[in-house]
Amino acid sequence: MFLVFKDPSAVAQFVSERLVQLIKDKPAAILGLATGSTMEPVYERFCQDVKAQGLDVSQLSSFNLDEYIGLSADHPQSYHYYMNRYLFDHLNFAKSKTFVPDGTPVDVELHCEQYSQKIMDNGGIDLQLLGVGGNGHIGFNEPGTPFDSRTHVIDLSVQTRIDNSRFFDSMDEVPTRAVTMGMKDIMEAKQILFIATGANKADVVAALYASDYDEQMPASMLKRHPNTLFIIDEKAAAQLPASAVQRMA
Repeated sequence: MFLVFKDPSAVAQFVSERLVQLIKDKPAAILGLATGSTMEPVYERFCQDVKAQGLDVSQLSSFNLDEYIGLSADHPQSYHYYMNRYLFDHLNFAKSKTFVPDGTPVDVELHCEQYSQKIMDNGGIDLQLLGVGGNGHIGFNEPGTPFDSRTHVIDLSVQTRIDNSRFFDSMDEVPTRAVTMGMKDIMEAKQILFIATGANKADVVAALYASDYDEQMPASMLKRHPNTLFIIDEKAAAQLPASAVQRMA
C-alpha cells in the first residue's frame, strides 16, 4: 500500500514527524540517510521542526547510503558536501557520529567491509530513509545487485549517470562508480521510509507496484521488509490503481 500525500511539502511534514518522534523516543537513535532532490524538502522541514521544538540531536548517529568514487568530501557534488549543506551544518549533530562512505579511500574494498561492520557494531539502523532511481535502484544498488550484498563498489548504469548529470557541468564529469550500502544492510534497518515525489517518479513507482520480488527491480526487495512505509505524492502516484493507494489528509 502506498501512502499518497498532496505534494512534496506534505510528504516532508509526515517524514519529519516520524523522525522527530523517533528522537523523542530514542535520543541516541541510528539513522540511515539518503541524498538527492527528493530529500531536500524533508531535511529542510526536519531542521525547522527540530529548532522549533528545541530538540537535541547530538546523541544521534547516522550512516549515509552512498558516495561517488573519486570525489573528495569537500567536492560540491559529493554526498559529504550535500549532507553538510542540507542537514548537518544546520543542527547540533556530532560530526564524529555522522558517517558517509569515503569516495577516496586508500583501500576501497576494506573500506566497504568496515562500513557495514560499523553499522552492525552500532546496533543497526533504527530508521532508514530511501529514495529511488529511475531504474528502481536504492542507494546506488543498480538492477541485478544481489539482495544479500553488503557495502560494495558499484558500476553506475548509463541511466543513473544520465539522471544525475544535471548536477554536473557535463556527462564527462559524472563519476562512473560509487560506494553503496548493500541491500542486506538496508533490509536490516528496523524501519524504512521509502519516499518518491514528482511526475518523473511515476513510471518507476508503477513498475515497483507491478514487480515481483526481483533483483532487476532493486526496490522490490522492500516488499518483504516487515516495517516499510511507501510514501509518495500525487504526481508520483499518477499511474497506480486506486486499490494500491491510501490517500492521506
